[in-house]
Amino acid sequence: MKKVRRLLAVIILMMSMVSCSSLDITSTGARQVQNSQPVSAVAPTTSPAVSTAAQTTRVATPTTAQATVVPMEARKTHEDPSDYTWDNAAVTTITLSGTTIKTSGQGVTVNGSIATITAPGTYSLSGSLNDGQIIVYSSEKGTIRLILNGVDLKSSTSAPIYIKESKKTVIILADHTRNSVSDGKTYVFEVQGEDEPNAAIFSKSDLTITGNGSLSVTGNCNDGIASKDGLIIKSSNITVNAVDDGIRGKDYLVVKDGTLTVNAKGDGVKSDNEEDPTQGFILIEKGTFNITSGGDAITAQTDLIVQTGTFTLTTAGGSSARIANTTSAKGLKGITNVIVDGGIFIISSADDSLHSNNNVTVNGGTFNITTGDDGMHADTTLVINGGDIRINKSYEGLESAVITINGGEIHVVASDDGINVAGGKDASGANPGMPPGGGRPGGRMGPGQDAFAGSTKYSLSIRGGYIVVDAMGDGVDANGAIEMSAGTLIVVGPTARNNSAIDYDASFKMSGGFLVAAGSSGMAQAPGETSSQNSLLLNLTTTQKAGTVFQILNSKGENILTFTPSRDYQSIAFSAPSLVKGVTYDVLLGGTPKGTLKDGIAQEGIASAGTRYTSFTVSGVVTRIGSNIR
Repeated sequence: MKKVRRLLAVIILMMSMVSCSSLDITSTGARQVQNSQPVSAVAPTTSPAVSTAAQTTRVATPTTAQATVVPMEARKTHEDPSDYTWDNAAVTTITLSGTTIKTSGQGVTVNGSIATITAPGTYSLSGSLNDGQIIVYSSEKGTIRLILNGVDLKSSTSAPIYIKESKKTVIILADHTRNSVSDGKTYVFEVQGEDEPNAAIFSKSDLTITGNGSLSVTGNCNDGIASKDGLIIKSSNITVNAVDDGIRGKDYLVVKDGTLTVNAKGDGVKSDNEEDPTQGFILIEKGTFNITSGGDAITAQTDLIVQTGTFTLTTAGGSSARIANTTSAKGLKGITNVIVDGGIFIISSADDSLHSNNNVTVNGGTFNITTGDDGMHADTTLVINGGDIRINKSYEGLESAVITINGGEIHVVASDDGINVAGGKDASGANPGMPPGGGRPGGRMGPGQDAFAGSTKYSLSIRGGYIVVDAMGDGVDANGAIEMSAGTLIVVGPTARNNSAIDYDASFKMSGGFLVAAGSSGMAQAPGETSSQNSLLLNLTTTQKAGTVFQILNSKGENILTFTPSRDYQSIAFSAPSLVKGVTYDVLLGGTPKGTLKDGIAQEGIASAGTRYTSFTVSGVVTRIGSNIR
């Protein structure tokens, strides 16, 4: 809502104008119109096909500089087919019996309630340990496999499973078994001042968890599961409760399949290598994720890549919670990139639901989002190629310096701007002009407004898709330029005069597609004169109540637009191929639309018993009726 410059322009215009009343209507005689003509050209009534299936990970051609996405083939993980095969005849058994441990075979030493595995091989654990530890400590090359065959491991002073040194460790959850690991609230370290291990299952080297059994992990001291190198989860059923982070891989976290249920006071699932740009990533191939977190639900230091899956994510108490300005409580977060190919997402986040400090790309998926901040936010570029995106509650729906929409079906409800194009960093800092708690309603404690600025470098490009915006602030706010060449954009905008359904600083070039935007008249804008498709901007003499039908008929009485805004409105911006130069059109108000409504657009066209408001003839690229000044 960058309005000061334009408010000054309005004041100057008010002082200089003599009369604009002749612009309001071309004919003042009101009459009842019997709408019996057949429907001809009506606004698009069907949505583009939306695919939620997993697609090949891709990034749309950028319209500005953006961070490089490292190809998956360049990301080396520790996985090898041999990780999942072993010789049953060579398995060493470890039996846990409360306070004692028994073993048969080589590669294990036992000291009271502590078993230390010292050589590569496969070890099968069963039974319970009241207060003890399984330590892996081997400098030999080779893989160490731990088969959890129905174990209950507890330690009051350290990590019950502590992989201190190993080339690679694989934890296998035996079929049809239930396994649990729980630590104490306070650790006793070997050397004073150390801070590791710091998770109930802790590994200093590459770790894989696989198998068709189940695993329950309770991190009473810090994290639930943590690897200082890479972490791979394959086809496992894992439940984690942790006082800090739930599941953490430093170099990377790869989830190939499985069901992950995480309740964490910190971040839910994360990868956090800050030193290597090819590391610190999360790749989710598929799976089911139920995550409740005090911080971010899923967060990657570099790239977060989701191919498919089912995700139910709640952060920091959800979209109605109030959080501190210093808290990051995002749903899906990748500092460098967030790339979503598909999946089903139900997200209730106190902070942004999808967030990147650089780029977000959505290729597909089904999204049901409620958020106390932005629905989808990228500091640099936001690209939407497909998907069914429903942002049911937000401060701002879509936000980035450059937004490109190539496809998909998008519905946005926002308490401020529906689509906001601006540059800067997502700071959510204080805004002294807002009352306490007012900036991002239900979100940050103390008002939040991102530190964004306007520039011709910033742009919104709509090249396809079906977009519906319901906003209390600007419907579409571009602190730069807008171009629209295809697709459908329906905006129900603000009632306040210091906002508008369409707001741009540089230009709006309309070359194709269907646009209708209803809102207040004080700052109303339509596409600009550089457009190749004709537009109408009609500012009414009085505010129309929500639900009042707005209709345009051509000279043959055929329906061009029948629109029923869900908010009060005093301005309509409209552009479609059906607006033809030299043709005269009637504008009608009121009446009852026929058939069903889809996002306010009548599917069967003409409304009955509308009252004629005015007529206009398209004489140029932009036809303006009425004044912004009331």
